[in-house]
Amino acid sequence: MGVEILLYTERPNRRSRPLRGSYGHGAGLAAVLSKLPCGQGRLGRIDLYRDTAFNEQDADAARAEVPALAVLATTRGEQDAVRDLDLMLADCAATAGSWLLFVGD
Repeated sequence: MGVEILLYTERPNRRSRPLRGSYGHGAGLAAVLSKLPCGQGRLGRIDLYRDTAFNEQDADAARAEVPALAVLATTRGEQDAVRDLDLMLADCAATAGSWLLFVGD
């Protein structure tokens, strides 16, 4: 199981092409996200089995939750995934109209 992250300049649809993606840390990201209580905060809303979209406001709010997630990251893969997640959230939050799509398994 893994969760990939795609950054779009607009709300994602079938014709949208991502600006960039995070593909190397999907398993680590899924592992650390699974340690969060389901539905708690923005990051707890990410569905590990379905797609979840965040707009730039959601991404900005989720950045405040990253330090707590980092504490839960116990392996090198999970730690790398949390750092990559923070970068993707920051890029989305800094770009008006952008969206992140978390692609679950």
